Amino acid sequence: MIHTLQREQTISTTIELAWDFISSPANLDAITPPELSFEIVTEVPAVMYNGLLIEYRVGIPLLGKQTWLTELKHIREGHSFVDEQRIGPYKLWYHYHEVTEVAEGVRFVDRVNYVMPFGPLGEIARAIYVKRQLRHIFDYRREAMIRHLG
Repeated sequence: MIHTLQREQTISTTIELAWDFISSPANLDAITPPELSFEIVTEVPAVMYNGLLIEYRVGIPLLGKQTWLTELKHIREGHSFVDEQRIGPYKLWYHYHEVTEVAEGVRFVDRVNYVMPFGPLGEIARAIYVKRQLRHIFDYRREAMIRHLG
């Protein structure tokens, strides 16, 4: 089953600053909760490009550190991009990022489509833990984005 998590927020900043921040792969560390023990393994360029592969390690309770490899793609300079999991904890992870200039500043949109692994057991894990954890991660990200750009 495909699940979707969508978040939107508006921050009083410029589209240039917003894009510079989200298009720098190194900034992912700044908006990830510390308890995930997130680390970027790959040397990353200052600015992303189509086809960029980035390897991370992320702490998952009961499973320990997991490798996560994503590909950055469908980049529309100054507007949107996708990070898609190639290797990682999900059967499917497709994360669309968008920034749009609005009267109040910049609207950020995150839309994640994901599929849990392990069939019915994965769905149980989602109901018990994963859904809540993803909400927590994106709540943290919301506050971190305000700290860095607001």
